[in-house]
Amino acid sequence: MKIIRAKKISKKNFSKFGQLIDTSKKNPININNGYAQRFDNLINIDTSKKKGKAIVSVFKAKKRRFPMKIDMMEKHPLGSQAFIPMEDEKFLVFVAPRGDRPNINKIQSFVVPKQTGVNYNAGIWHFPLISMKNMNFLVVDRKGIGNNLVIYKFKKDKIILKK
Repeated sequence: MKIIRAKKISKKNFSKFGQLIDTSKKNPININNGYAQRFDNLINIDTSKKKGKAIVSVFKAKKRRFPMKIDMMEKHPLGSQAFIPMEDEKFLVFVAPRGDRPNINKIQSFVVPKQTGVNYNAGIWHFPLISMKNMNFLVVDRKGIGNNLVIYKFKKDKIILKK
């Protein structure tokens, strides 16, 4: 049995999987006569393979219970996938590097802090949304031709996620 514990996320330790979506260390542009600030170019949306296009969706996530059994992972080889919580709450991500299948020895889990989202690079293995409460997420991902969903089911490996 392999037990994975979620650790604090940072731009550096998450960089091989994707980008954090936050406004720390970014200089905003004042807009709307000073009533708003705009933070540009926070992530790299990658949806153009096979003429795909970026779409924006809302995922209604259910709260997960821990410890939690991880029995599968998925990847999207044709595009990135961004998750932005619509409430001031943290959530977890469970990821593995690109490859034909998830490498069980390279799996990591991270706690994403409040007011922060993530953008998975194309081809990164991940477990579906792991929410700490019932809430909605704004999701930016790819729509278009081609198989952009690959699922791997763990048959022999027993993996448990603890927060």
